[in-house]
Amino acid sequence: MKFSIFQLSRKGGREKNEDRMGYCYTRGSGIFLLADGMGGHPEGEVAAQLALQSISAMFQKEAKPELPDIAAFLETAVIAAHRQILRYGIEKGMQDTPRTTIVVAVVQAGSVTWIHCGDSRLYLVRQGELLARTRDHSFIEQRQGTAAALKLPDTMNRNILFTCLGSPTKPVFEVIGPVALQQGDKLMLCSDGLWGSLSDADIAYHLSHKPVSEAVPDLVEKALHKAGDSSDNVTVIAIEWETPDGSESTRGSISTGTLSEGVFASTVQSDWPSYKKLNDDQNLA
Repeated sequence: MKFSIFQLSRKGGREKNEDRMGYCYTRGSGIFLLADGMGGHPEGEVAAQLALQSISAMFQKEAKPELPDIAAFLETAVIAAHRQILRYGIEKGMQDTPRTTIVVAVVQAGSVTWIHCGDSRLYLVRQGELLARTRDHSFIEQRQGTAAALKLPDTMNRNILFTCLGSPTKPVFEVIGPVALQQGDKLMLCSDGLWGSLSDADIAYHLSHKPVSEAVPDLVEKALHKAGDSSDNVTVIAIEWETPDGSESTRGSISTGTLSEGVFASTVQSDWPSYKKLNDDQNLA
């Protein structure tokens, strides 16, 4: 596999950053993760960190060097992350458990498969067009097709979710893929701090006309500027796919073929106390 990647997280106007992001890869498989700890519930940053740690640990255990069944892995991993958060709440004697959204993409054998729960999104852009985007698990997004018939008010809060990880009920999630990747495809995972300020067309345009190392910081800065002092945490991780026969390599591209069997690389913090150190702005390319 060969791809370039850039990730960036900014605190915005919030007191702390409850978003988490990261990626892991082996010789034959890569996983990209983003979680947005939910405000209104305690320790959202812990829920987000636990979700990333739990899913990435399972990936590192099962990708040898590829996952035998990607869809089954994603479903099992998300449920395991959900249970890990519930377990944390029980151990701490919490009346209300931490909660988080999650979006995860696995790239393997030249294709991408993804899963999401909540309103953290995945965008797939190809040749200037928005090929795919996740559909938020919010009441307004799910009813959007019948909004006119239902006469939903324009002021209805699009951030009200009906599912997440860490809630008392079993999370609702969707698995999409595999979708074959082509040279130059852009894949982006982001929190609602980004898409809440920018249109899908704006996001697709920036991803289409710039390398991810330029598109991501430009999109983040634009979202922060538009939201102003009330900006939510803004977190993005994006990759540009390169086929084996691609004529050009993008700057800073990663080639997983250099890894030995049984070896993986990861940016996900694995030590438990680390979540306390991650509230400041994160910037990792």
